[in-house]
Amino acid sequence: MLQPRIPSRLGRIVANSTQICSHCSSSALYRPQTILTRHFTSAPILRKPQTTPQPPTPAKDEETFVPKPLGRPIGFSAPPQPGENSGYAKPKKDYSGMTLKERNLAKRADLVEKWGTNYFRDFKNIRKYREGKTFVANPRIFKKEVAMYFPNLRGDTLEGPGKDTTDVLKGRVSVVNLYSSAWGEAQVKTFTGRAENPELHEILKENDSVAQQVDVNIEENTLKAWIVQMFAWRLRLTRKKEDWGRYFVVRRGVSQMVRESVGALNGRVGYVYLVDADCKIRWAGSANAEGTEKDDLVRGLRRCVEEAKNPQVLARPRAQLRNAGGEKIAAAA
Repeated sequence: MLQPRIPSRLGRIVANSTQICSHCSSSALYRPQTILTRHFTSAPILRKPQTTPQPPTPAKDEETFVPKPLGRPIGFSAPPQPGENSGYAKPKKDYSGMTLKERNLAKRADLVEKWGTNYFRDFKNIRKYREGKTFVANPRIFKKEVAMYFPNLRGDTLEGPGKDTTDVLKGRVSVVNLYSSAWGEAQVKTFTGRAENPELHEILKENDSVAQQVDVNIEENTLKAWIVQMFAWRLRLTRKKEDWGRYFVVRRGVSQMVRESVGALNGRVGYVYLVDADCKIRWAGSANAEGTEKDDLVRGLRRCVEEAKNPQVLARPRAQLRNAGGEKIAAAA
């Protein structure tokens, strides 16, 4: 069995403890130790002075984004044609005439453009930028002379497959709801819902011969598009039969160029467009309606309906714009 090892000096003291007084034994056990003294400062304040905490500097991509009104008309410069943006016949890019290095750089640029915008970026923008609001609607509609065109989109309607939006929009003033998710659909309802904007639907009902509402549901996901098609019967129950051809389910053809041209940069957010009889975008709104945006849409719709009913109004000088009662009509579009 292991025995504890006792130093020789301590062992002799313990063995002869009966012959040594307690004072001497304690003196032998404990050697005198040097006491270290601590030198304190003579400063009156020992604590670190408190300072006002500064907020952390946000990163460049986390800076606050403030949506602004559209500074210029949006859309395409050329009139839309039925069959465009169908998404079926995609021309293959020609890399002939390039060196091997130039071809590789061109292919790399195409891949960056294709994969540079990911699915989660849109959700990030919803959180950061006032629920995804891309821009604020203009108080007044764009003038017809400078307005640009709404693109043609091809999809299936509640009436049947293979329809073009241009065939439906041409010849009528249209309030177009563009969305691709339940979130976006709820947002466009803040502009055009029956309960949210009853005055808008009164104008559409009074002028049903020249005005209409069109829904464009972009479902590029095959599974979601199949689900929408499977429950199309439920959508038909919520709409009049004459409105079945005004509900589009678009599965392909909405490229990044199309989105950027009409300002629909966030694929999860809803957008509303006021399109005149010539398929020109006269007004646009994004995300939830704020401030006077609903009233601006109503005023713009009235103006476009008046233009559709009285085309000669635009040909007369603005100073002579008067209605039947002799009152002047608003000169600004």
